[in-house]
Order: sequence, then structure tokens, then C-alpha cells
Amino acid sequence: MRGGTVQINWHDTKPVLSMDFHPLTGLLATGGADYDIKLWLVSSENTEEKVPTTSYQSSLSYHGSAVNALRFSPSGQQLASGADGGELLIWKLHTTDAGQTWKVLSSLSFHRKDVLDLQWSTDGVFLISGSVDNCCIIWDVNKGSVNQILDAHSHYVQGVAWDPLGKYVASLSSDRTCRIYVHKPQPKSKGIDKMNYVCHHIVTKVEQTTDDSKATKNHLFHDETLPSFFRRLAWSPDGSFLLVPAGSYRISSVTEPINTAYVFSRKDLSRPALQLPGANKPIVVVRFCPVRFSLRGSNSASFFNLPYRLIFAVATLNSLYIYDTESVPPIAIFAGLHYAAITDIAWSLDAKYLALSSQDGFCTLIEFEKDELGWPEPLSEKEISCQENEQPVIQKSEDTDMVMEENKVMGDDKEGSPILKKPENMLKEENKVMASYRPIGEKTEDKMIEVSKKDVFLPANSEKAETEKREDKKASPRSGIPNKPAKRRITPMAIDPS
Repeated sequence: MRGGTVQINWHDTKPVLSMDFHPLTGLLATGGADYDIKLWLVSSENTEEKVPTTSYQSSLSYHGSAVNALRFSPSGQQLASGADGGELLIWKLHTTDAGQTWKVLSSLSFHRKDVLDLQWSTDGVFLISGSVDNCCIIWDVNKGSVNQILDAHSHYVQGVAWDPLGKYVASLSSDRTCRIYVHKPQPKSKGIDKMNYVCHHIVTKVEQTTDDSKATKNHLFHDETLPSFFRRLAWSPDGSFLLVPAGSYRISSVTEPINTAYVFSRKDLSRPALQLPGANKPIVVVRFCPVRFSLRGSNSASFFNLPYRLIFAVATLNSLYIYDTESVPPIAIFAGLHYAAITDIAWSLDAKYLALSSQDGFCTLIEFEKDELGWPEPLSEKEISCQENEQPVIQKSEDTDMVMEENKVMGDDKEGSPILKKPENMLKEENKVMASYRPIGEKTEDKMIEVSKKDVFLPANSEKAETEKREDKKASPRSGIPNKPAKRRITPMAIDPS
């Protein structure tokens, strides 16, 4: 494994806000506050360098404002890009004798304000987008029209995700709710069902019992003061679970909230099944490696009941954690990568490269050696179709009624060059934390798992923040990310599904 921040002029020193790898060619697309989309060729020809080689290929210039989100379609024939002011474009790949070029196919117009995130359906026919106008929109890309508007959020929609099995879509907002929508087709004339999603779960609060046996409800997510424009959530490639960032969980009423990401099992999307604490900064982006790997059989304490291994990346404002479903602690940690907030994560289709972008105007590339992550295992169509009937994918370990083994704490680096650390090298003997098995709440009648605001950062909805965002997408002055050691870190803990 090698990698680090690539010191090139990505977007004219402006913030890099989104990125994605092309599923066929492996080209890396980046979107920035300079209004452009740029395509880059990532290679590993020079093995003496500490980071992979990146070379500029071309620019896609059409947007008139900062590009906040971009994703290639599953076929690689189209590219969706969302920008400030509600701009949402569909680009199409054209092949000529002179080579391949991207041209604007259509402009999807309905959002009134900035588009912050988007995701394709597995078949590439539909697209879901989230916006500062508090709405999610499901688009029929072929028709270039709105299929459905999901407008229940009361604040910015900063992340959207489409279930690879097509049954659910999910959205995450700065109103401190994660909404899960289920597909319930509506009959149309001519006997054709129309795609239709209805709200199935609203996840927002958890009920906890205090030391004096009083029940209290605490928010599960950060409020609008989170110093990031994005809360990018993601489904696992097999659709078995949903990973949601921006978590803020209190173990008890007297403890400080823990920054975390939540894992939702497909079998019960009404509340989290696991939480992945791991940093002193909020988690803002998560993304799964598109490849699944064979089990190594090295850890029987895993919380995931899967016949293969899935790998996913979790980005805080200033660090990157890589997890797999067969181990409890992260398998790798990158700290001190950037001087401003991380904005997006991208995996190449072959899992050779992992990239992340930042508001400091630079990107980080990580390259994995052959079989370093494991041995790829193909996912058959039969397995995908049978996923709905599989046993629960998140399980209790045998000793879940007992306190888990004492886990040492992992801390960030101080100022200096980016450093990759194996978890065992990041352990600090003097700061141990007990991670215990705890229930995370009960269902309520309205399926709403419902703290006072913490005035820590400049509110994202303030006039000043909105003006700064429009100008160059730079973080507010109070949202700087100092490179100081974390006070404590906690390994993942299970949450009682009963």
C-alpha cells in the first residue's frame, strides 16, 4: 500500500468537492469550485514515487457554478453532475475516430438551490438528487423529467443513496434525520406501474435509560452546525446494509457525544444495528469498495454474518479509516492528509485505487498492491436476487452480554506529512476506552427514533455561511481543522437489535 496527497493543480487551487472513477476506463473525474469537471488518468508506472502518477486528460466545461457532486452511471456511458443554483446535468460519452468525448445530453431542471449529492439506480434509468432546497428528486433520466419529489426534510439534504436491489432509497439531512423510502409502485393507465417511493422510516432519536432509570431521547445525528456541506451515505454493494455518516451518539446523559457512523441492517432499517466510532472529528463521507473479497477466517468476533468480506472507507473532516466486515478495528488509518475538510471518496472498479478530495484544493490517492485487500469473489445474479431472503447480516457475538475486550485508543498525528498507520501502531497505552455492548433505542409508534444544539460551529444556514459557500465553497473560519491528537477513540460496538 502506498499513497498520499498529490501536489498538483487540481482545480486552480479552488476546493475539490466531488470525485468518481469511471467504471470501464478507470479515469478519475473531479468536480470543483472552479465550475469545471476534470478527467485524470491515474497510473502506477513509477513505482519509486510514494504516490500514484496522475495526468490531466480533459475538462468538461458547462456549469456556471461550483460542482458539488458527480457520479458515473453503472454502464459508464453517462455522467451526472450537480452544482450550485440547482444545476443538474447529464453528460453522454461519444466515441469518434478522434477518440472519446463527453457532451451534455440534457439539463434536469427543478431544484431551486444547490444540488449537494446524487446517486444512480442500478439499471442507470433513474437518478436521485439531494439539494439545499430541502428536497430529494427522483429523475427519469431517459425522459429528462421529474419522476417524484420527496420533500419531507426541513433542512438541507446533504446525502442520498439508492439501494442496489432497487427496493429502497435513503436521504440524510442537516435536520438531523435519515429517511428511508420504500418502493411501492403506483398503477398507471395502460397497465404499467409507475415508480413510487414512500417514507418507510424516519431515524432521528434514540431512547436511552439514564443512571437514575429515567428514559431520555437523544439525537443520533449532528445538527446544521456540522462544518461540512456533505453527509454522503452509502449502501453496501450487495444491499445487505446501509452505512450512514454524521452520527453523534451519547453513551449516557453525562458523557460527551461520540462522532460515529451507523450501520443499518437491511432486515431492520428503523434503527442502527452497529455504530462505528473512531475519530475526534465528525464523519462526513462513507463509500464502499465495489469488489467483494473471500473470507480470510482470521477473526471470529466479526459482527457481520456474511459469506464474504466487504471493505468500506469512512472519512472524517480530516482523517480516513478503512474497515472490512471481518474485523472489528479499522484495517488502515490515514491521518493528517489535508488542511481543510474532506468532501468525497471514490474507489476504482478493480479496488486498486482509493481517492479522496478536500476543500483545500488537493486530492489524496492510495494504491493497493495485488491481493493486498484479499482475493476478489464475484457476486452472482442469483445471490443478488436472493438477498432479500437471506439471514440477518449483522449478528451478536457470543459474549454480547459482557463488556468487550478493553480497546486502546487511536489518535491523530500532529502537524506533518500524511502518515499511514496500521491500527496496532496507533494504539496508545495511556488512553484506553471500554467499548461495551449497548442497546441503542426502541421503536416508537410513528417509527421515529426522535439534545439541545451545541453552538460549536457557525451554523450552515446562517447568511454568512451561505454567502461564503456561494463564493468559493470554503469552510467557515470556525470550522478549521487543527492537527492535534484526539482525546479518545473507540472501536466499533454492537447494538442490541431486540
